[in-house]
Formats: sequence, structure tokens, C-alpha cells
Amino acid sequence: MKKMDKKWVILCSTAIAAIYAADYVSTDTQAAIDQPMQHIANNVQKYHKSNNNKVINRTPKSLYKNGTYIGTGTNRRGSIDVAVTIKNDKVINVEISNFEMHYSESDIVELPNEVVQNQSAKVTNVSGATYSTKAFEDAVQDALYQAKNVAG
Repeated sequence: MKKMDKKWVILCSTAIAAIYAADYVSTDTQAAIDQPMQHIANNVQKYHKSNNNKVINRTPKSLYKNGTYIGTGTNRRGSIDVAVTIKNDKVINVEISNFEMHYSESDIVELPNEVVQNQSAKVTNVSGATYSTKAFEDAVQDALYQAKNVAG
């Protein structure tokens, strides 16, 4: 076997590291985008100053509309659809309605219960099923965006 030049080994190693780093950064960037939106949603401004600086209590009627919403999360490993049911601003049920990932659905079967328990799309990462976990979170967040009551 012919010995490879050290420059090619270093160049190939650097290229592979750059590809993995780019995926890691893009995944973290999406998570950083999602967190402030959830923070804003949880802390809707209750008070508003009118033109004459009087404080007016503007308690929103509800954060979410009642109903069942289908959200989708995708990445390079596949996609997940979830059905999120909301009643009186609470997530009362989450079901995985479509699972087309390279991994087993059984890895993330407990995540819907975690969403209902925590009332948040953010779930604990399942070791060995990171892509499925992230796609699940994105799908739940997508459903919550659809359910958001824009009238406040």
C-alpha cells in the first residue's frame, strides 16, 4: 500500500472536521432561535402604557387556540409528524402521527409524555437518538406556532 502524503491526511481530516462542525453549529443555532421564541411566548407583556403614560392591564385572553395541530420536524435523518392537542392553554396530548427516521421510533416513545408533563417543546435529549429527539422537538414547536393565538 502506498503511503499517503501527510498534507493530504491533514487536509482530509480538516475537511471532515469542518463538515461535522457545520452541522453542530446549525443544530445549536436552531435551538437558540427556538428558545427566545418560547421565552417570549411564556412572558407575554401584561401591561401596556397608553399615550398619557397610564398603565393599562392587557392580560391576554389565551396564548393558544384550542384544538389539535399537526407539526413537522425534519433533518437529514428523516422526518417526524406530531399531533398536539391544546385545551385552555395547556398541552393535553401529544401523539407521534408519522415517523420516518433512520432510527427506531421506540427510542423516543416517552417524549410525548414529557411534553405534556413539562408543557414545553423542549425535551431531554435521548442518547443515541439525537436527530430523532431534535426532529420531535421541532415538530412540537411547529404545532405550537400554528396554535398560537395571534390576537393575544
